[in-house]
Amino acid sequence: APSSPPSVFSMLRSVLVRAARVGLFAYAVQEYAIPHAQAFYDMSHTVAKQMSHPTILFKANTRDGQTIIVDDYRDAYLWLRDNTPEDARIMAWWDYGYQITGIANRTTVADGNTWNHEHIALLGRALTSPEKEGHRIARHLADYVLVWAGGGGDDLAKSPHLARIANSIYRHMCPGDPTCRQFGFLQQGVPSPMMEASLLYKLHSHGQKPGVEADNNRFRHVHTSKYGKVRIYKILSVSKDSKEWVKKNRKCNVPGGWYCPGQYPPALQKIVKEGRNFAQLEDFNRGDSDEEYQKKYFDMLNNPDKAKRKAQKKMAQQERKKAAASGSDSYKADLDKMDPSQRIRVMNNRANWKDTELTSTMWSMIAESKLDLLEEVLEEEPAFGHVRSSDGRGPMFWAHEFGNKRVVDLLKKYGVSETERDAKGMTPLDMRKG
Repeated sequence: APSSPPSVFSMLRSVLVRAARVGLFAYAVQEYAIPHAQAFYDMSHTVAKQMSHPTILFKANTRDGQTIIVDDYRDAYLWLRDNTPEDARIMAWWDYGYQITGIANRTTVADGNTWNHEHIALLGRALTSPEKEGHRIARHLADYVLVWAGGGGDDLAKSPHLARIANSIYRHMCPGDPTCRQFGFLQQGVPSPMMEASLLYKLHSHGQKPGVEADNNRFRHVHTSKYGKVRIYKILSVSKDSKEWVKKNRKCNVPGGWYCPGQYPPALQKIVKEGRNFAQLEDFNRGDSDEEYQKKYFDMLNNPDKAKRKAQKKMAQQERKKAAASGSDSYKADLDKMDPSQRIRVMNNRANWKDTELTSTMWSMIAESKLDLLEEVLEEEPAFGHVRSSDGRGPMFWAHEFGNKRVVDLLKKYGVSETERDAKGMTPLDMRKG
């Protein structure tokens, strides 16, 4: 049977329902969508301004309240552009690679698109190794080294991370410690022995901190920006053979192509082979998974106190080895054969009062208040608290001289006397100021 036409009432109801829906939609747009859209629009423009802000150029206030423009980074890159050969290669941490390429128009060792973890680790190794070894790598890779200095988030602040990356490939850097706690600051900004010996520390603090100088036979300081944010050094004794080899052995995916995986020169192969391939956590299908290393890494991250103590123990052992190599002949000859009391007697024997690397190290730890490291050293070798320099003075004398009660108490704990006399007949108590 044919359907009956809709009644006027049903048609009216349909119109009213649709009108109500339209009204509710309009209300929702007016009350909710438009305000949120406006907030989204405002936020987008705010973020856009922040992201497009030239972060290498910024305002700062001096101590006297003067507002200045810090243009150090651009200044350094322009200096490279105007004062280095066009084929100069710049070694810097990868963070600044794009800036160096874009502004200085110079080749960098690494940038933000360097996906090769082993290569980044080699760069980290060069920067965090002792100066001599760092130069041994750098001279085959680059012509200049650029470091960010001046405090804040500079290269020294991030250098413990560089050391960890280096150690992920070159395990001898921080043996048994994936978090590389041996490389870093001890307390109050005092560098650990490993950091203090590093190439990066030398270049960062050259001429800025007492006693810190880069080896002028390996690196020549050529530029420091106005406010000290960037420092540039020319690498001396650059290997011309390595530089020419790289030029002649450039291999690209197609002739004239831009994708050209780098190759290390023959002179670097021995160093490169000391590393191992890095297995990322997500590389489930690899047979040579580094699961044990990763497990230890996260265990130490989650237990920082344990990692710190282990690192300090390692540093103490290193100091003990250095002392055995540089101490007095009678001490050095039978170090491991003596019992603790014998070692202490040898240390206090006037015939063994000498200026050695051990006395210098102990004085430095006390002068710089490296209490944690000093305690680990004494725990490893208590006799070191009794060592004497050529004037007959030792740790207890220096502790009183610097007025460091915590060191005095620590030395007493290990039986160091306050009544032993130096070459002039003075005791540690006579060294107290005031």
